[in-house]
Amino acid sequence: MTISRRDLIKVGMGIATAISMPSILRAQTAPTDARTVRMVMGDLRVFDPIFATDDLATFHGLAIYDTLFSLDSKFKPQPQMVRKWGVSDDKKTYTFELRDGLGWHDGTPVTAADCVASIRRWAQNDAGGKLLMERAKDISKKDDKTFTIALKEPLGLLTDLLAKVSQPCLFIMREKDADRPATEQVIASIGSGPFKFNPSLAKPGASVGYDRNEKYVTRGEPSDGFAGGKIVNVDRVIWDNIADQQTAVSALQAGETDFIWLPPADLYSVIETDPNLELQVLDTAGSDWCFRMNFLQKPFDNVKARQAMLYLIDQEAFLRVISPGLGYGHTTTSIFGNNTAYTNDENTEWHKKGGDPEKAKQLFKEAGYAGERIVILDPSGWPEAHAAVEVLAAAMHNIGVNAELAPSDWGGLVARRMNKGAIESGGWSIFPTSDSDFVLGNPLSAPYLAANGDQAWYGWPKSDEYEALRAKWANVETLEQRKALARKMQRVWWDFVGDVRLGQVVTPIARRKELTGLIEMPQLIAMWNMEKISA
Repeated sequence: MTISRRDLIKVGMGIATAISMPSILRAQTAPTDARTVRMVMGDLRVFDPIFATDDLATFHGLAIYDTLFSLDSKFKPQPQMVRKWGVSDDKKTYTFELRDGLGWHDGTPVTAADCVASIRRWAQNDAGGKLLMERAKDISKKDDKTFTIALKEPLGLLTDLLAKVSQPCLFIMREKDADRPATEQVIASIGSGPFKFNPSLAKPGASVGYDRNEKYVTRGEPSDGFAGGKIVNVDRVIWDNIADQQTAVSALQAGETDFIWLPPADLYSVIETDPNLELQVLDTAGSDWCFRMNFLQKPFDNVKARQAMLYLIDQEAFLRVISPGLGYGHTTTSIFGNNTAYTNDENTEWHKKGGDPEKAKQLFKEAGYAGERIVILDPSGWPEAHAAVEVLAAAMHNIGVNAELAPSDWGGLVARRMNKGAIESGGWSIFPTSDSDFVLGNPLSAPYLAANGDQAWYGWPKSDEYEALRAKWANVETLEQRKALARKMQRVWWDFVGDVRLGQVVTPIARRKELTGLIEMPQLIAMWNMEKISA
């Protein structure tokens, strides 16, 4: 994404969660403490943002970990944990020195060895990180505060890769946590960031909590996007998981919560007419929705079946359920999103209003499809995605495809999509997700835009021709050259069909008006800078 953004994780994750919610959020009670912010976010199950790349794990990482570089409001990388850095004359050796005052929540200092281990672990799961490792001759510490990245050949986009905001972000972890495979989950939530995870506040399926890190030494520059000073103006933040969206909005109206990450579209009017509430678009780039298909299993191991999906999708129909009638939804046909420098219309003749079900039926037949079960993962607690998979299942049934939904909460979907096995072994065929339109402007780091098989994001698309083109991105020097390369990449992508797009949606958050200072940036939700003012 998430892509995250990256794939959106969604409010409310199952009936059991609703039952387990504290009664304070189902009945009007005294207002929350002025120094505590309650946010309706969803069900955080995995606390390792490198192991799991869903949005909630990444937001959690942004709160408790820090990064070497961050993007400012103009999307330029700026030093964050790094005090200064330089590059050799031959552009092959980068030296980074950490700033003073960096410390882990357990009281130990951050060292260069922590950074080296974190870079190596992150690179196992990140497309841009894999490119870095392919070009790296050595990544090693020089002393406790200094490390170097020595390259076989120049990589001018290095700091851009280190500052990326798409999942997985390069969060710096303790060496003893990062010194393990990315496929092995880090259990400890000990970072060096502006918030500390408070395990005593964790109620599985219901809520998690964060306290201000009083020992955090912020940068001296003003806050600018995700760069500059990370000033924490509240003492505690609690993330609640409320399954019923009407209940969540009622809690917001009653002052029992301060923020809803993904308010239901059909209740926007209720929020807009309440004088104490406000809808705010933090991510003006929005998210591009898609269905990911499993390249490893039938029928989508056959390109004809994947091409059938292009013709089956009626984007307008999906946008009506993803963003019903509110002007927040737009069709999209470029793999580079709607609003990036590389958006283009190459090889998009398949797109037309209403789709082409007969063409889709023909292509499934040419693929040799013989009635095999197609399992669509259904995040039933995420209403818009649940509606989208229902529309898809109905469209598939209409052309004689044996599609069935596999309902679960989002945490269950995240766990199941890792399974590369057959349907009979708990595998899957299709799942819905979304990622930031902004992130799609960088094919080196966008999870959607890798097609290197087992090393690619879930669905594991594979195209050697496409990957050969993507590998050139890091060496292209001018914008016009990258635009030309983007067109070639898109032509190949829509031939082998790495995914199918459903449209672009800009989604506002909902908040009480006394909660201010929220950072408006793509992809991620940051908790520093925000504050509660007196009503």
